[in-house]
Amino acid sequence: MSSSVVWIVVAVVVLFVIAVVVGVLMNKRREDKRRAQAEEIRREADARASSVGTAHADAEEAEARAALARREAERAEREAAEARVGMEQEQARHEDRLREADRVDPDVDHRSDDYVPGTTGPTGTTGTTSEPRREV
Repeated sequence: MSSSVVWIVVAVVVLFVIAVVVGVLMNKRREDKRRAQAEEIRREADARASSVGTAHADAEEAEARAALARREAERAEREAAEARVGMEQEQARHEDRLREADRVDPDVDHRSDDYVPGTTGPTGTTGTTSEPRREV
């Protein structure tokens, strides 16, 4: 091997070693920079930790209000259903009384196909309008 070839090989090896060292140093520098960036992100996250707790408390409070509103709505629905049943019962009692009055009244044909309870009274008109009495 000639001395010029040896010098070329040595130069290539030295350049390779320098390139590896520079690569390692740059990689270490990049890692240090990323560590610092990660630490900054962690500090920001810790600073916002109290707002997470506040948001959690707000969410729990809103959930509690929603649950209370649901219970109130269910109670109101039950009350409305009970009132509806009471109204229907009262309406049925009223209609029964009208039918009884119509059965007693000799001027009312309560067996007619178009009979409607309480449509005619003793004077030939309904209790609330001035319709003429219907004779069938």
